[in-house]
Amino acid sequence: MVILHSDLNNFYATVERSLFPELVGKPVAVCGDKEARHGIVLAKSEEAKAYGVKTGDVIWEAKRKCPGLIIRPVRFPEYVKRSRQVRDIYARFTDLIEPFGIDECWLDVTHSKIFGDGARIAEKIRRAVKEELNLTVSVGVSFNKVFAKLASDLKKPDAVTVVDRENYKEKLYGLPVSDLLYVGRATSEKLRRMGIQTIGSLAAADRKMLENVLGKWGATLSSYARGEDDSPVRSMNERAELKSVGNSMTCPEDLYKYEDIKRMLYVLSESVAARMKDAGLGKADTVHLWVRDKELQSYGWQKKVRPTALVGEIAEAAYALFRERYTARRAVRGLGVTASGFDNGVEQLTFESLSGNYEKKAKAEEAVAKIREKHGYAKLQRGIMLEDPLSANMDVRGERLVRPGGVDGEIASQDEGLWEEIPPDDL
Repeated sequence: MVILHSDLNNFYATVERSLFPELVGKPVAVCGDKEARHGIVLAKSEEAKAYGVKTGDVIWEAKRKCPGLIIRPVRFPEYVKRSRQVRDIYARFTDLIEPFGIDECWLDVTHSKIFGDGARIAEKIRRAVKEELNLTVSVGVSFNKVFAKLASDLKKPDAVTVVDRENYKEKLYGLPVSDLLYVGRATSEKLRRMGIQTIGSLAAADRKMLENVLGKWGATLSSYARGEDDSPVRSMNERAELKSVGNSMTCPEDLYKYEDIKRMLYVLSESVAARMKDAGLGKADTVHLWVRDKELQSYGWQKKVRPTALVGEIAEAAYALFRERYTARRAVRGLGVTASGFDNGVEQLTFESLSGNYEKKAKAEEAVAKIREKHGYAKLQRGIMLEDPLSANMDVRGERLVRPGGVDGEIASQDEGLWEEIPPDDL
């Protein structure tokens, strides 16, 4: 296989400079709402990065590092538009394009030899993106997806890097294990306690030992480090069998109150239920909750539920998981809700379903859906949403739910805060 991984450099900030040429050469940061207490940096230009400005810096902190920093607001529709234009360029070379967020894609160019080898195709893409869209992209070329992703990170901005079967150990094995795709903070810490701090040491580690500590995921990471990943690049138009449907979001500010958590879980559950219906998956019997705290530590839990496709039941199950299992006592930065275990419309009758309780709720949600389809999503809202206008206006069927200040990407911790204890009966 010949796989490319393309990564648009400083994407939001670069789009801003393409829209406003007077910003070229100046330190620029795209930030969340600067009127909000937790307005933060979401993207920065190379000039801002040279001053030490980092993604996740509070605006005042970023300006202290770089007094001349120019703050630009989030223009997400424009970023989506540019992302699609870039993918149109990729499509000149292959139809096997798999998005990985708004600014990254994998491309399988194994059968695109008419355009040259992988490195030549990557170079043609890099030049076309720069000349036609005034954006820069770093492209990694390798023989699998994991190593292509690593290669694209090796040289930035505006570069092509090849990692092949002859040089991958030399180029990759000295990198921190945390650079490997899907090795998050918690996994990295577990590996560190095992004496594994580089990708090379992970590749050399005993697979059974890794499985004992990390379960099946240990064997998967071992294969990744050894260059044995054989996962295919899926076409954007390919519809694989759906095992789960979920959505997640990064919040524009730290969440300390249970009522805010519950509201966001309802927003996410609206998205999940809408996607389940669109895909014809029927009801789900498992709800999963993902939480990221302000220190970027991630947690995940799941619970069985009666088969359901109802927004309220999905949201309440996720909220119950949060109240029962989240004990970190740190503010929340990200949330995700996923449903799985679909019956695809073929269900086993139960006393609950026969009682009509479920059908009454389903008919109510169907009526709401029809009103929204005719008059717009925002015209009819749950009461819990109306306390936060931003929640009420989210597009629940979007690729990713976005609040101003919370768009695709990790955000560092903010200033300290305390959880506000609210009795469940008050919510």
